[in-house]
Amino acid sequence: MSPRSAAVNEELRRRSRERLLDAAVTLVGERGYEATTLGDIADLAGSARGLISYYFPGKRQLLQSAVHRLMHLTLEAGLEREPRTDDGRERLARAIDSILGLAQERPVLMRTHMAGILQAEGFVQCPEQQRLAELLKDTVRRYGAEDVDVDVEYPLLRALLMGAVVAVLLPGAPMPAGTLRAELFQRYGLDWESGFPPGEKPPGGHRSTLAPVGGAQPHTGARGEPSTVPRPADARQAAQSAQSAQSAQSAQAAQAAQAK
Repeated sequence: MSPRSAAVNEELRRRSRERLLDAAVTLVGERGYEATTLGDIADLAGSARGLISYYFPGKRQLLQSAVHRLMHLTLEAGLEREPRTDDGRERLARAIDSILGLAQERPVLMRTHMAGILQAEGFVQCPEQQRLAELLKDTVRRYGAEDVDVDVEYPLLRALLMGAVVAVLLPGAPMPAGTLRAELFQRYGLDWESGFPPGEKPPGGHRSTLAPVGGAQPHTGARGEPSTVPRPADARQAAQSAQSAQSAQSAQAAQAAQAK
């Protein structure tokens, strides 16, 4: 019997790694992070426990790679969904809807993923994340053609999508996905009917008539369209106002306590 070729061995390793990634997505989505062990993941994947250590430094890195792969596959499926299109604005709308949809469909998994990114280990630059990044960069590039600096606009789009996912999943104070979709679509000048529109109407009416949120003055996005995403100065002013209000409330509470 002749030994396996290098190409065959590489394919076997790829499949073995993907089985572990799929198992991690399934189990963490069902049980949560703490209730899922590496042994559970290995058993479901039909792999030896030691094989996980061969591919990943630990459980958190395994989960990040697994979710990045899921996000990449979800985004790719959304972008290539029939009817297929090369229109940059439509593809960006599909990208936004794909990520927001994943947050709604897999809340436990995506909440765990976002919490993990904020840990000390931070953002894992794994092959799965790099493939996801390239797909998003291509989406930004097609959206802006020659008018967009991808190295600037891609990190911004990534940050906006991450913020929207957190807002949808925030325990006790989630924001409606439709509101976040409307805000993102307005920033990038996308029609509400683009992408995979939900059944309800856009909050506040059609995209072009949406009012600025919180009194923020509209400013231009990547293609020069008005946007209600707060500027840094707006954000600082809001933070200062909130801090002043909190200080006033604390002072009032102290006075009330002294009066008693």
